[in-house]
Amino acid sequence: MAKKKSLPIYALAFCLFLGGVGYMVWAGLSENTVYFLNVSEALDIPHQELKAARLFGTVADSDITRPANGLGVRFRLRDAESPSTMLWVDYAGVVPDTFKPGAEVIVEGGMKGGDFLAKSLMTKCPSKYQKENREAPAKV
Repeated sequence: MAKKKSLPIYALAFCLFLGGVGYMVWAGLSENTVYFLNVSEALDIPHQELKAARLFGTVADSDITRPANGLGVRFRLRDAESPSTMLWVDYAGVVPDTFKPGAEVIVEGGMKGGDFLAKSLMTKCPSKYQKENREAPAKV
């Protein structure tokens, strides 16, 4: 008789387990879902709707400003497909050493008042670091 009474408890525990796993999957996917856009695509979306995105582009040759404390940078991000299309980016963290005019970058953040506020800034490594452009070490 004890086995028949414990079946509903096991079923309830199983349902709670599945519900918990389902919630964790849903929360993880919705939190990490961001659009990956180029500059022109980001400018086509209304600013108030673009709260989380990754943008790809090239650092414009001029208008790079750094604050006095050395952390962060403000620059214009040039669209890779349409070089005349640009967007201001504000970043307040540590700037990578490879950041310079003409560098390909990926910024992650959101739009605020016409500017893109970046939480992260990544630069593409120069081709000298890629495997096919390195010389083989000399054999001794």
